[in-house]
Amino acid sequence: MLEITILAVGKIREKAIAGLCAEYAGRIERQGHTVRTVEVRDEPGDRSEKQVLAAEAERIRAKLPAGAFVAALDREGKSLDSRELAGWLGRLAESGRQRLCFVIGGPLGLDRSLAGRCDFSLSLSKMTLPHELARLVLLEQLYRANTILRGEPYHK
Repeated sequence: MLEITILAVGKIREKAIAGLCAEYAGRIERQGHTVRTVEVRDEPGDRSEKQVLAAEAERIRAKLPAGAFVAALDREGKSLDSRELAGWLGRLAESGRQRLCFVIGGPLGLDRSLAGRCDFSLSLSKMTLPHELARLVLLEQLYRANTILRGEPYHK
């Protein structure tokens, strides 16, 4: 089973989204995986975009789990449908990897130097998603991928 870390810039402020994230994280844990959320402080908007991204990237780097396969969420990343995501997760687990970390940037995204350090870049959509919503979509898709791998009826 995988130890999954969601490493995100900023807190979820919308209670409804936070509740749904907790629901899907709980479902994934009932499937046998560990889900941990680590939030790093977002940078105030009174600095340049470059300064904000660099400061957030530094905070993220400090929290990356040792030995984890790191996947950045980036709209320029690889698009996978739900079955492809399930296959990707299955292959990752079969390869002996036990730790998986998804990195979600703040409103400005991720610093390019950090995105380039990641092992994989995943796109949830070509559209820009608020980082809170990206976290929810990721958790739901991880749950869906696990149901596919387990042959359960959730996925249609």
